[in-house]
Amino acid sequence: MATVREREVALADKEELISGSEAIAVACKLADVDVITAYPIRPYDTVMQYVAKLVANGEMDCEYIVAESEHSQFEIVKHASAVGARVFVGSSGVGWMYAFEALTVTPALRIPMVAMVGNRALDDPGAFGVEHNDALAVRDLGWMLVWVDTAQEALDVALLAWRIAEDRRVFLPCAIGCDGAFLTHSQSLVKIPAQEKVNEFLPRYNRGDLTLHPDNPITVAPQANEDWVMEIRKQNDAAMRRAPGVIREAYADLERIFGRRYGNPFFEEYETDDAEVVLFGMGTMSMPVKVAIRKMRKEGKKVGFVRLRWFRPFPTELIQATLSRFQAVGVVDRDYSFGSPYFSGVLANEVRTALYGAERRPPVVGFISGLGGREVTVPNVRGMTDMLFRAASGERLTDTYWIGLRE
Repeated sequence: MATVREREVALADKEELISGSEAIAVACKLADVDVITAYPIRPYDTVMQYVAKLVANGEMDCEYIVAESEHSQFEIVKHASAVGARVFVGSSGVGWMYAFEALTVTPALRIPMVAMVGNRALDDPGAFGVEHNDALAVRDLGWMLVWVDTAQEALDVALLAWRIAEDRRVFLPCAIGCDGAFLTHSQSLVKIPAQEKVNEFLPRYNRGDLTLHPDNPITVAPQANEDWVMEIRKQNDAAMRRAPGVIREAYADLERIFGRRYGNPFFEEYETDDAEVVLFGMGTMSMPVKVAIRKMRKEGKKVGFVRLRWFRPFPTELIQATLSRFQAVGVVDRDYSFGSPYFSGVLANEVRTALYGAERRPPVVGFISGLGGREVTVPNVRGMTDMLFRAASGERLTDTYWIGLRE
């Protein structure tokens, strides 16, 4: 029988220096994923490489299938999930788009696939740097979408993704956005939870009577046409509406079992208590933004930052309550939506829509920055903040401003 000390050691976190991609691979091992498919494309391929290493070293047992294309790898895990296997897959940029047929039908089939998107620009012109348009392409199809900021958050959110997606109240796929290079390839110290803690947090995947099996003859993806398509779509809508409650439950259990507290699951607030203006964005741009805010705070400028985690489901009411406190909001998009209202990025238009129903609506200024992997710099953040203070004082800034363009 183990002593108290031996049990404490067994339950203690290990700390390793790993990248964001490697953290996702470690999460696959901890989650005991049954089927993982792979097809190489930068910057996602660092995940499949690390998984291959774990399998080759005997540290992980799974069906590891290298497909002949991105489309095939998503089809393989889609069908594996239908028969009761926990699955993982991923891609980047145009690879994600090549799998679009499979991505489109997965939510309607209620397949809780977990995928990582190593966010990169959509070719052409050729670029390996981060943009968010790849993952955002599925925003209207029933995929849950979450962006992470650090390797630690990548590991934790991957475990959360299986927990949330596989909940019978949800049964929707979840894509984890990991900024290419800035997160996928950058190493940091990550606390890896003990397997016993993960087993407590993450139950086995169980489709129940929805499992495709000879002993359970059911139809998957029938031709429904006008007879049932609307009802199927409404079922997906209902599942997405239930997802926020499941997300809150999962984060509460993560804190209880792992001892890591994320607070509000849907977005992070930084220096917002007394802020007059705030910047709003997703992913790893939070690092230069926070550095710039600390510098500006020393100069007496009351500026804060809100980093969105869950883009789908979008936390509309929480966004309304939070952003309506400020005198101006600047939304920094690492994406584009050509021809959209105000010619803004995707995130800016989502925020404007969310604030439409708020009693108090601060001016929203749209910024596009950091495309193709270009860094969002401290001077960029200062420039955007100066514009926000102008908007707060009553100046109308209705255009969308591209920040950091070459002269």
